[in-house]
Amino acid sequence: MRICPAGRVKTREYYKDPCERFNAYFPQGDVMPTRSTGSKQSGRERVRHAPQKQGDSLEGRWRRLHVTDREPWPDERLVTGLAEQHRSFATWLDGAAGAVAVARGLQGAWEKFHAGEFAAAIKAGSELGALGATVANKAAAVHSLYAKKGSPHELELLDGAVKRGEQAVVVLPDYANAHYTLALALGRYSQGISILKALTAGIATRVRTHLERTLELQPQHAEAHVALGLYHAEIIDKLGKLAASLTYGASSDTALDHFRRATRLAPESAIIHIEHANGLMLLDADRYHEKARVLYAEAASFEPADEMERLDIERAKRGID
Repeated sequence: MRICPAGRVKTREYYKDPCERFNAYFPQGDVMPTRSTGSKQSGRERVRHAPQKQGDSLEGRWRRLHVTDREPWPDERLVTGLAEQHRSFATWLDGAAGAVAVARGLQGAWEKFHAGEFAAAIKAGSELGALGATVANKAAAVHSLYAKKGSPHELELLDGAVKRGEQAVVVLPDYANAHYTLALALGRYSQGISILKALTAGIATRVRTHLERTLELQPQHAEAHVALGLYHAEIIDKLGKLAASLTYGASSDTALDHFRRATRLAPESAIIHIEHANGLMLLDADRYHEKARVLYAEAASFEPADEMERLDIERAKRGID
């Protein structure tokens, strides 16, 4: 047996519990550390994270980079453990270059993602089976933002992500981020074709199903909490409270609860603050305008941990105005 970084002993049981794969690095109840201050400071005055030091390894930065999605470090032990639990994944691994090569490939794909090389991350992840779908689909969701909304290029990117995600949840049905990144791809696709069209086509219901499954598998998944809050908020925004409630069970209270949970789990995350603010504006722009401005300002004060977060912080700065 090996001792994991958090001091827990890794056994076969470690690989059976999706939460434990990540919690070996992040003990239960752990959240991103906050810097306490003795005085009240505005979001613009607080800078809570030191910039990435040149030469820091991806593994050394993993905790900071993945506290919002609880993705476990993709090493040989994770790959081997999943193969022991899932026959179809083991079959795929037998035809691949082996657990060591797959783990290295996954780490390389994530390195590209965090460097902002999203197209390269999509390509690399797409070649690495069900585990690779997680990084490929997350990269596709970000990369699609650069395409014109509803354009063939955007929808092609997202359609590919949906297909990868659908295959991944079959191969790894208890892997939280297989469900989350499928929901993410479906959600971005819904925005590309319009939320109303997505509702009519039943896509929104699929988004909710996979987000809820994500949270069943990993209750501390901050991104899934905020995404589920946005699911409720966007439907309310399009249909109104009564129709949203009667037709889809959407609720302002449920949305607010998910936003609060996400922010508690990742109080130093720019994207969680931004999406929390966006959700509040969807629910009631007049009522929550000032609260949203505070959240944008706090997000804008953070030091980015990677290229995606730098883009998020730029969005937050625009949201303040």
